[in-house]
Amino acid sequence: MGIESQSDETVSVTPEMVPFTNGLSPQSLLLLSLALVVGLLLVITFSRRKSRSRGTALLLVGPSDAGKTAILSTLAFTGTLPSHTSLQVNTSLMPLSPVGILPVIDIPGHPRIRDQFQEHLVNARAVAFVVDASTISRNGSTVAEHLHHVLHAITSLPPSHLAPALLILANKCDLMKTATSSGSPIEVAISRVRTILERELEKRREAQSGGMGVEGLGAEGERSDIGGLDCSGPGGIFKFADWEGGEVDFAGTWVNVGELKDDEKEGVTTDGLASLRSWLGATFTVT
Repeated sequence: MGIESQSDETVSVTPEMVPFTNGLSPQSLLLLSLALVVGLLLVITFSRRKSRSRGTALLLVGPSDAGKTAILSTLAFTGTLPSHTSLQVNTSLMPLSPVGILPVIDIPGHPRIRDQFQEHLVNARAVAFVVDASTISRNGSTVAEHLHHVLHAITSLPPSHLAPALLILANKCDLMKTATSSGSPIEVAISRVRTILERELEKRREAQSGGMGVEGLGAEGERSDIGGLDCSGPGGIFKFADWEGGEVDFAGTWVNVGELKDDEKEGVTTDGLASLRSWLGATFTVT
């Protein structure tokens, strides 16, 4: 009796993959593609905004005795408190409508510690360089040397960080002595500060372009390789309007030590910082 052997054969079957788009009409495919593109653009835009973030604080920088601490106390409190040359960083909060609460950081102007502003620059949305307009004619080169360091630091920020807005504040306008035909004290103060700083910064730019360095134009031991003075105007001559680091604004201010006084005609409190508050309001509400 014969035994018939039967062998089982295993057959491997690969399932067929059917693209999910097979059942879609051309119109549906087009809409799906557009939706994917829009979604991708939104992700890229959001990522760039997040990576190119902007700070939230106001930095007050500038030479000693320019009035930075007095401005800080006036912005943060109801009056200008008596102050002296500061040797440490002061931080306070000021109310700013419609922004809310704004951090304000006052950096001492002493040459040995003034570069501490660089530690706070990445957190700054605005930088106010405060100048004593009543003495700029006597110490213009020293003030320009300080400002040069600030311009260099701003232009040296990484591409991932948006540069802060820059305001040059001609402070102590109330001490300006002007002729009647010269314009208001604020106008004269701003014009004088702008002219002297442009002249002194141009000297520094020329010294660098001629290979002379800027050590002899500023503080002892100053670096000769700092930049930040590039301008797009004819011949590269330094002008704030042509500065490649961004827009530079000017304003004139003053403060009075003691309690603020109410304007008798308008019935509102005045302290000489209206132009600064206006600039801050416009700067901090820009998205």
